[in-house]
Amino acid sequence: MNLTADLAPACHRLEISAFPSADPAGLLSEEDIRVFAEIFPEGFFVALDGDEPVGQGAGIFVDFDFATQVQHTITSLCGPHQCDNHDPEAHWYYGVDIVVSADHRGRGIGRKLYDLRKDLVQRHDKRGIIAGGDLPGYPEHAGAMDIETYVAKVVAGELTDPTLSMQLHNGFEVRGVIHDYLPHEHGEDHASLIVWENPDYSGG
Repeated sequence: MNLTADLAPACHRLEISAFPSADPAGLLSEEDIRVFAEIFPEGFFVALDGDEPVGQGAGIFVDFDFATQVQHTITSLCGPHQCDNHDPEAHWYYGVDIVVSADHRGRGIGRKLYDLRKDLVQRHDKRGIIAGGDLPGYPEHAGAMDIETYVAKVVAGELTDPTLSMQLHNGFEVRGVIHDYLPHEHGEDHASLIVWENPDYSGG
């Protein structure tokens, strides 16, 4: 279903539980989610098990310049509450958040959330989806290689990353590495810049 304001407390709990090593200040707060429900609920999908959110994917429409904006943060691009810069006329859907609870992974929920995002993009004739993807597998390799090498090896299939490998299987490609994106307790704050281009985009 699409987000409603009454789901904000439970969606925030899911957010915190899904990113235990991340700085909570960089995650969606309950207030952020309530604002999202006012600004662009159509761009925020929630998977429910009974009445409890077990997965969610949020994003807004923005414009993006690949020549100048690869290095960015969610707030710098999307504005306060990670959604205030939503522009219905913009060309890209920027995914600010996607999570599935630990107890519900491996059931196709993440793939469904990505499919719903793709459907939204196609219905609105947007160019595609952009996101900064978490790289949870990197810390165990950080002593042996830099982040660019790690991402290249995951793209080549030489290494597997729990998040990026799934995104690649969902049709995304890597367009760069974002530094200083989302602070983590383990000190690695990098993300992959991932892109899915809408094959049906009319060019308008």
